[in-house]
Amino acid sequence: MSITAYGLQDIKKELNHLHDKQITELCLRMARYKKENKELLAYLLFEADDEQGFIEKVKSEAELMFNQLPSQSYAQAKGLRKILRLLGKYIKFMGSKEAEMSLLIHFCHNYLAHADRRSGYKPLRQILFRQLEKIRKTIDKLHEDLQFDYTQEFEALVEQASEKLSWLNKRDYLL
Repeated sequence: MSITAYGLQDIKKELNHLHDKQITELCLRMARYKKENKELLAYLLFEADDEQGFIEKVKSEAELMFNQLPSQSYAQAKGLRKILRLLGKYIKFMGSKEAEMSLLIHFCHNYLAHADRRSGYKPLRQILFRQLEKIRKTIDKLHEDLQFDYTQEFEALVEQASEKLSWLNKRDYLL
């Protein structure tokens, strides 16, 4: 026996027919089953109205995690992936391209400050390459005014990275 997966339109129509108390019960029941559902609901209820403050909290949490990175390349790559998973979850919660840009650029600046720049460990390098590519693709999806601002910030980041990292070719990333 298989449960039918309904579309969002069907669910929305059904939710419109329910009373507030029933919707509250459904939300609480759904939050019980997945930690991420509970975190999303908490974000929407308590943090969504102050997005900039939430971004600052996430940045400070990421900086704390960067300060605790181990020195070995393998463990450092694992730590960086853990930070990226955390950022990805919060980016998904916010659903804002500007917030995504802000957090990813902040991640790259912290990468340059904390990651082992001399390491020949390819997965460690690939983490930065993927984030630079993601930023470059996200810039195209922004409003024109924001594109200009973030393009300048991105090019400054790439310039800084090429100065600090001998293995990064800035021509590959300039817009």
